[in-house]
Amino acid sequence: MTAIDSKNSQNIGFILIPGFALMSFASASEPLRAANLLAGREIYRLSIFSPDGTPAVSSGGVPVPAEPLPGRGSGLGTVFVCAGGSPRDWHYPAVLACLRQLAREGVRIGGISGGPYLLAAAGLLAERDFTIHWEHAPALLEAFPALAPRQARFVIDGSRITCGGGIAPLDMMHVLISERMGADFARRVSDWYLHTEVSEPTAPQRGSLAERYGVHHPGLLGVLEKMEETIEMPLDRAAMARIAGVTPRHLDRLFAAHLGSTFLEQYRRIRLQHARRLLEQSPLSISEIAIATGFSSGAHFARAYRSLYGIAPGDTRQA
Repeated sequence: MTAIDSKNSQNIGFILIPGFALMSFASASEPLRAANLLAGREIYRLSIFSPDGTPAVSSGGVPVPAEPLPGRGSGLGTVFVCAGGSPRDWHYPAVLACLRQLAREGVRIGGISGGPYLLAAAGLLAERDFTIHWEHAPALLEAFPALAPRQARFVIDGSRITCGGGIAPLDMMHVLISERMGADFARRVSDWYLHTEVSEPTAPQRGSLAERYGVHHPGLLGVLEKMEETIEMPLDRAAMARIAGVTPRHLDRLFAAHLGSTFLEQYRRIRLQHARRLLEQSPLSISEIAIATGFSSGAHFARAYRSLYGIAPGDTRQA
């Protein structure tokens, strides 16, 4: 039986957290609307919720009408939490309780962009394979050290669906529509949005190291990758030179020639960029962030931060 022959519509809900990214929400919801148009009837029924039942305002200031959070016996088959901005602003105990209740009822639970952070806070990602937008991954790892998100566009692990956001939900919805409606129908929906190349779930969320740094030297790329992996406990120049297969002096020359900086300057910049994300998103204290980014003291961290960004760490947090 094809999905178009299916008699029942599927109920899908979206819980929009204030500050959510409109692009992420649209990339997930619009394919369902198109599926209804192409099928000539309602095969998906959409419900939109917010923490307090008032219109949810996106990060760009666009209000989206919403209902109060679903209660018991909502009839939902799947519900997605869509969040953006800073995890420090996502304190919604009612949303967490709602997600737990829906999970107990067998509802498939999903998270988009920062949404997986709330799934983690609700205790719904233990021993699950999942992803989250790369910007929110540092805050999640600090808040829930037992969890390990993958840097994938989306991950479907049984009754949990997580997605990095942006335009990645287009890829995710193609797969979900295909599950129910068949590949040919899903292809028609994707074509509706000129979505001619559907990415694999495991495709990266970000450009490659070579693209981000403008570097193609394999040894130097290996060192940059290791720098991003060892932020809390930085390795010394000799250890990094061994990774690149060169001498420490030659490693210095590679950084100067390809990046216009020294080994220490680049390493410090990577660590401070990570620190800035934690200041903006995590509830960690400044001294805890200093330790998490490999600085010997809060004062050392503050001096380095001010040198790069021109402001104190506390000023970034207040902003």
